[in-house]
Amino acid sequence: MAQQLDPGTHERAQPPAISLRNVVKRFGSIVAVDGLNLAVPAGVCFGLLGPNGAGKSTTMRMLTAQALADSGEIEVLGYELPRESKRARMEMGVVPQLDNLDVELTCRQILTVFARLYRVPGGERADAVRRALELANLGPRADTIVRELSGGMRRRLLVARGLIHRPRLVLLDEPTVGLDPQVRQELWTLIDGLRSEGVTVLMSTHYIEEAERLADVVAVMSQGKIVAEGAPAELVRAYAGEQVLEIYGPPEQLAAASDTAARHGWQSRRSGPALAIMRAETLDGDAPEGVRRPANLEDAFVALTGEEIE
Repeated sequence: MAQQLDPGTHERAQPPAISLRNVVKRFGSIVAVDGLNLAVPAGVCFGLLGPNGAGKSTTMRMLTAQALADSGEIEVLGYELPRESKRARMEMGVVPQLDNLDVELTCRQILTVFARLYRVPGGERADAVRRALELANLGPRADTIVRELSGGMRRRLLVARGLIHRPRLVLLDEPTVGLDPQVRQELWTLIDGLRSEGVTVLMSTHYIEEAERLADVVAVMSQGKIVAEGAPAELVRAYAGEQVLEIYGPPEQLAAASDTAARHGWQSRRSGPALAIMRAETLDGDAPEGVRRPANLEDAFVALTGEEIE
């Protein structure tokens, strides 16, 4: 969260990079974002975690003024949206969920075009392109046309394109969706590097491991609202405890264990072929036999929303 300064100092706390207050967005009778309140501190990697349909992508689109809120207030980098959206866009980088690269251009050509669009001074453009290519590990592919790149390379090029002008804020909408584990790890390294450079990162994702691995702060979104917010470890402790007891066996055994949990008021959920009972460290001698493991962010997410992320 934003740093709290000593009351005796004359300095003021740094304002949030993103602020949404009571934001509502409807599509006909569907309320995609429902009174959303969110503040993203400057200089952190902030994860917006939720299943498909939670309102994450709609929120990201409103932050770039691609969608306009029906009500509420939005500020990005101190600019009021949508009135000052053009000025805000010049200081942010956007990596969309969908690949919208021109397949007939090379990596270098695409980055050069966007360097001009973002008004990188002419004498600095070549260096900006070179830096973006190196950051995305695409130097050897600089003059390869996009249609000849792998899916992972194209994804890295999207990230490089969004960073060409050294933005203060980067928006990543489902940055690793559809990628294999190895490519996902490569992008995680790239995103981690942005945070180390002091860039504010807002990342929407439905991959719990991604949020747990990268985000300093996670906001869990469900049905257009934030239902919890905090550091990943804090959310786990608050909503799932320290340990989870997993019981494996045939359906009748799991049903009996579920009845036992309900009778004692223990929070439980089905987890694939097992039943998971939260806060196993507090269970008494009536607890069924099972395997104890550390609680994780997925346990907290299900406890908060009642949903599994697939």
